[in-house]
Amino acid sequence: MLFTIGLLIVIVFLAWKAAPREREEDAHVHGAGQVGLLAAVALFGVDYFTSYYYATGEMLHALHPYGLEHLAYYAVLVIAIANIVFGGLYMYSLGVFNEGGGSFTAAMRYLGPALSLIVAVILLQDYIFTIVVSTLSGVTQLLSLWKAEGIPWIWHFLLGAGMVAVTWYITIRGRGESAQVVFTMLGIFLMLTIVMFIGLVVAKNANVPPLPSEQIGETTSIWQAFYHLLSASMKGLVALTGLEAMSNGIQFVIDEDPKFVKWGKRHLSKLKGLWNFYSGKSGIGRFVQTSFLFYGGLTTLFLTYFAIHFNAYDYVEGRSLVGNLAFIGFNALSKNGGVILFWTYQILAVGLLTSASMTAFQDLQAITWRNVAIGEIPEVVVYRNPKGTFTRPVTAAAIIAIVIQFLVQGRTSAAVPYYGVGVFMPIAIMGLAIRQHVKQHLTGRARTWGLFGSTFASALAAFIFIGQIVGKWSEGGWVVLIVFSVLILLANVILISPAGYREPKDIHRIIREKSRVQGAMGNIVEWQSLRIQEYRYKMLLAVARFFALLGIVKPMRFEEPAPAGEFEEALNHKGPDTFLDQYMESKPKRKPRLGGKPRETAPDEDND
Repeated sequence: MLFTIGLLIVIVFLAWKAAPREREEDAHVHGAGQVGLLAAVALFGVDYFTSYYYATGEMLHALHPYGLEHLAYYAVLVIAIANIVFGGLYMYSLGVFNEGGGSFTAAMRYLGPALSLIVAVILLQDYIFTIVVSTLSGVTQLLSLWKAEGIPWIWHFLLGAGMVAVTWYITIRGRGESAQVVFTMLGIFLMLTIVMFIGLVVAKNANVPPLPSEQIGETTSIWQAFYHLLSASMKGLVALTGLEAMSNGIQFVIDEDPKFVKWGKRHLSKLKGLWNFYSGKSGIGRFVQTSFLFYGGLTTLFLTYFAIHFNAYDYVEGRSLVGNLAFIGFNALSKNGGVILFWTYQILAVGLLTSASMTAFQDLQAITWRNVAIGEIPEVVVYRNPKGTFTRPVTAAAIIAIVIQFLVQGRTSAAVPYYGVGVFMPIAIMGLAIRQHVKQHLTGRARTWGLFGSTFASALAAFIFIGQIVGKWSEGGWVVLIVFSVLILLANVILISPAGYREPKDIHRIIREKSRVQGAMGNIVEWQSLRIQEYRYKMLLAVARFFALLGIVKPMRFEEPAPAGEFEEALNHKGPDTFLDQYMESKPKRKPRLGGKPRETAPDEDND
């Protein structure tokens, strides 16, 4: 008992000591929302790392009830391959799109505004469901402590809503404090997981008996077995939102070399290529994403092996899969001390799964102000506090997440079909954008391998997107298609409405004054906003022509928007003026094409 308490004290101290802290001299940087390597690992990796607690359980729950758990290793292989392929894709993309925006920016540059608009809407939905599923999974781990999974649903909802409220509060206080808290918990999680692994090995060698078996059904055909295997593979992939999260949220990362890169450049200069790869803010993002290459496959394999050996599946003995393995592993090391470690591990799971919402909250901020600039969300949503946090999108997302938790009656399984599905569409679009980049900028062997890799990544992401819907069809996956279609249609309706109109001075005000975004990132979003306004204009003309075919002709005046120009003009823009200011001064205004010459009594637009 005393040894266990001492071990916990040491683990907590080491994790707390290693956690990032904001220095006073960096307050002007971090206080504006910029974070370093350790903080980026915590804020953008926590959603991915904490999938450990539920992804394998969901995977095996799709197989075990039908006696197919022996096929789980094939699902693990699919998960491992997907992690390596998509991780490599996004690590490469950070060198191309290193100013943030993820697949939204990639699609706008190479595939056009229509696909970019779809990405922007789908990601908003996916981030909100990340909050819902993460917090409800935390409730499941909490209830595992008392074997209380069967309590009335209202308690599931109330506990989940409380977790969302806590995460919301921590997020709006600023990224510095959020990162310190989350990193400390991740450090404790890593060290306790190593202890649990040792305990499980001890339990296996000591021939600890498996948990009581459940009554299971039978699979009658090979096609049913394949369907369940497909479903299991798809459910183990839900945490790949972290890839897009890091790519989208790179704008919140400080642009300087991590300490290990500075050390490497001084002492191991022969590895110059490696240090350049992990240099700057892109290097910090790549370091976070490096773990994505192997973490999912290794942790899923580890949990699958011991879960099958000890019959430790979700809902057995009223606990989650990880809860059962923690109970066995920690008790194998110490009977009395094992109880303390088990409770600590499960309470930690609750905290981490709740904190996983922070990844979604960070990315919601990154994508929301862009959506406001392009005309998808009302301008009132944009407010950035002195600590650099966009508090209004965070608050709105928390409210929506709590409402959804109520609608699904606090059941994680009812929300899972909507979670993780949407992210694979942006991944596929990112792959297509990188493919276009490779075609335009690379030659020789690099071009050949680049085309092969990006094409394979796009095809795999598209397959998984469809597979997620098919694999979750009976659980409501078919509704996802309807929801996606409605969201995309609604996005275009909002854009062509008066609320979607953005003239250059509106764009400048939103980006430079309200969002307080400067430099290359601000220039790029100005270009994106102009591109979307061009798309809006074309949509309005198309709608007018469609109704004209039906004999409905209404005199309307559509003013042609300011020309956006080329992406490279915004990316390489230099000088004290912003891209928008300088670019607009060099471009003559064009007269409206539709509706004829303005009336003489029309107000002077330049003096509005």
